[in-house]
Amino acid sequence: MRLKGKTAIVTGGASGFGEGIVRKFIAEGAQVMIADINGDGAAALAQELGALACRVDVADGASVQAMAQTAQELLGFPDIIVNNAGITHLPQALDHVTEDDFDRVFAVNCKSVYLTARALVPGMKARGSGTILNVASTAGVSPRPKLNWYNASKGWMITATKTMAVELAPDGIRVNALNPVAGETPLLASFMGEDTPEMRAKFLSTIPLGRFSTPQDMGNAACFLCSDEASMITGVCMEVDGGRCI
Repeated sequence: MRLKGKTAIVTGGASGFGEGIVRKFIAEGAQVMIADINGDGAAALAQELGALACRVDVADGASVQAMAQTAQELLGFPDIIVNNAGITHLPQALDHVTEDDFDRVFAVNCKSVYLTARALVPGMKARGSGTILNVASTAGVSPRPKLNWYNASKGWMITATKTMAVELAPDGIRVNALNPVAGETPLLASFMGEDTPEMRAKFLSTIPLGRFSTPQDMGNAACFLCSDEASMITGVCMEVDGGRCI
């Protein structure tokens, strides 16, 4: 029960890595709000796990502010914010990505971190404590061709994590990130271009441990970084990648 008595918001928490984080947090005693643009999915998972649900568009300031207000009414100021919601564009040459796709990737992957910070950091500062966890990617550490602007958005998140950690440390707020390799999530096919046995084998050959990241892997790592066991850890971007970035 490492998170007993703590409250958390997990964006993109209705599926994939976010769902794994939600399940682990609840198993470890946290009260969790599942915040997702898929409101029905969030509500269904919340009902199953005894959590709270909130539909949110993390790229929209008014929607994020409404989520923060709902969380404060139901949970108080959250102890933990997990910025997990994210999207990608399809693998293609960097000059072929449409402007709309570029704007959408940076709005969901980058602007969302700014919006949740603007809405929720003041309450953490007033309390003198808090933990923020950003879900970045190995794509921001070791970029590969054809996902150029997605890679760049995750590199942005890694830098944002470190600068947030430095600025917010005097306020008692820790900020870390996780860098997963691709996993069994709704985005897997988008990363690979197509989900075929051949493409999976090619991708897995680049991971020394020979498997994808799982939602459980992410939940375990997130639980540690958001628990008091990691009270001296801030500004860390931890690879959960089976050795791919070595």
